[in-house]
Parts: sequence; C-alpha cells; structure tokens
Amino acid sequence: MNDLDLNTLLGAEDDGGRTRRGRGRGSRRRRRRRNRGGFVAPLLAFVVLAGIIGGGGYYGYMWLNDALVPDDYTGQGTGEVVVEIKDGQSASDVAQELERQGVVASARAFTNAIGNANRSGSLQPGSYKLRKKMSAASAVALLIPDNRLLAKVTLKEGLRLSDTLKTLAEETGKPVKEFAAAARDVDQLDLPKYAKGKLEGYAFPATYEVQPKSTPTQILAAMVKRFNQTAEQMDLEGGAKALGHTPHEIMVIASIVQAEAGRQEDMPKIARVIYNRLESKPQMKLAMDSTVMYALNKYGTAASFAETKTKSPYNTYLHLGLPPGPITNPGDHAIEAALNPTKGPWLYFVATDPKSNVTKFATTEAERQALLAEYRRNGG
Repeated sequence: MNDLDLNTLLGAEDDGGRTRRGRGRGSRRRRRRRNRGGFVAPLLAFVVLAGIIGGGGYYGYMWLNDALVPDDYTGQGTGEVVVEIKDGQSASDVAQELERQGVVASARAFTNAIGNANRSGSLQPGSYKLRKKMSAASAVALLIPDNRLLAKVTLKEGLRLSDTLKTLAEETGKPVKEFAAAARDVDQLDLPKYAKGKLEGYAFPATYEVQPKSTPTQILAAMVKRFNQTAEQMDLEGGAKALGHTPHEIMVIASIVQAEAGRQEDMPKIARVIYNRLESKPQMKLAMDSTVMYALNKYGTAASFAETKTKSPYNTYLHLGLPPGPITNPGDHAIEAALNPTKGPWLYFVATDPKSNVTKFATTEAERQALLAEYRRNGG
C-alpha cells in the first residue's frame, strides 16, 4: 500500500469520523434545545395555574373571612338602651334582642364574645342599661348582676296590706290603684287555698329587688311566693294540724302576735296567752286592742272604752274566738311563735313600759290589775 492510499485511507477515516462526531454533537444540541423547550412550557403552565389558584385562594380566604368573622362595632357606643333579660332566656335569645335594638352589630358577634368570656350560662334576668352601637365585648362586660336596674323595697313586719300597697307605689313609682287592683285579682297571685281569697296576711314582709318593668301583679306574686316558701320551710300546715288549728288560723294568731309584741322574745308568750284564752273553759274573749284598731283602720294597742264597742267582726272584745282574717302581714318570727308557743299558764299581758316595749305576763285578774297600775305609772 502506498502513501497515497494510506493517506486516502486515513483521510477517509478522518472524514468519516468527523462526520459521525459532528452528527452526534448536533443531535445532542437539538435534543437539549428540545428538552429546554419541553421544561419551560410546563413551568410556565404551572406558574399560570399557581397564579390562578393563588388569586382564587385569596378571594376565597376573603370570602371565608367575611363569613366566619361577624360584623361588630368598636368602642363603647353612644346613647342609652334599657334591655331586659327575661327568666329562661339563652345567650342566643339575648343576642338577637341586642341586635334588634341596635346595641350590637350582629347576634353572632355577641354569642362569640360571651362564649370567649366563658359566660354563656351566667346571664341573670333583669333590666340593664346599655348603649347603641357598642362592641359585643363591651356589651358582655356590662351584663353582670351588679349592673341590673333594680329598686330595693323593704316592707316591715306588721304592715297592713293597705300600707304595704302604698309603700310599693311610693318605691316603684307605679300608681297605688294598680297595686290595689292587682291585690284584688288573687287568681294571679298563687295564694294558698287556706288564705280564703284574701291577700292580707300573705304578702310576706321582706326586702325585694324590683325590676323597672315588673308589674304590680308580678311584685305581689313574688311576695306570695316568698310566703309560700316560708310556710313550707316551717311546715305551716303540719304544725297547724298538730295544734288543732287550720293554717289560716295560725296566720291570724301570728298577725295578732306581730301587732301586739314590742320585742321578738315576747312573741312566744303572747302566742301562749292567745291559745290559753281560746282553750279556756268557758272560752274567754281575746279582747285584743290590736284587732279593734284594725277594724277602725288605726294603729296602736291601746283602744279606748268607746272604741272597744265598735261593731265589727274584728272586734275581739265583742266576739269570741279569732277574727275572720289576719290583721297584719306577719314576719317569720311571729309565724314561728304562733307555731311554737311557750308553755305557761298566762291569760294576760300588759306592755307595762311603752317607751322600752317591755311586756309582762299575768295569770290572775289581780296580777293583771297590778300590771295595769304599773302601765299607768309609766305614762300609759
């Protein structure tokens, strides 16, 4: 083989080699270009899709945020609104009422706020002074028992019904005529059957918290309810039966004890005098000045001779036995004394010193006259 052939052969091999290598490199470049194009397109699609999803997510978040976060005012609000929470109302009921009256922006803002404060079950019935357009949290803060609008009315033991109604009218600002009408409508007061349809004696004396929107009927019904609770605690019916009397008779005795006693410690002894007179053979008239004064619409325990001649079933100087009904609204001490009289033989008692309210007791007429003399020496 000559050099030419060798060169030719080598050149052919070189050209062939270059051709194959060149073709290989071009193919790889074309594949890389194709690969770059294949990657960029999905990337661009992903970016576009992410933008769409991201935009939708933002607006979706804003929609959910508006749906989940209720409308609410800010600040303490302005003006004045009196809102009443009624017995048995839930936090949701109150929330709707607050929204209706323009106190909070939405009922849900209030239920959220009171739930966050862990007070959903602590709302107390009553009237509260709030403001218009206040934040739900501010409204929750004001709905506490200490902020209830209440009138405290104290009714003393021994007040007659007529004076009880006047006191209620003065303290609540409601007309006394409305209280008088409510007192006559006893079907609405839940009086016990033994009261014989009369409120006198059963309007229990105590201190009451009266809401501004309470009606005279509701106020009197609360007083009767308090009496019923006291009667149950003392077992009035059972105690009366043990003493051979009706519950109504016990209340009549308690009312006389309340009117006659100057001191609490004398009440059981005065009750014993009443029982001893009722049970004496022959039966004695009670001859209680307080019953005569009730008949005359006066107060006091010292009736004149002329007053003891008053023609009235309540005049125990003229009639045997108990008067037809209570003459006062007795308190728990007087009722307790009527149910548990002190043991003793006394038939008389005299308030020997009106200034100190000291009462002394006697068994015979001679002892009674001696006590009356002491009473006169003390200015009676």
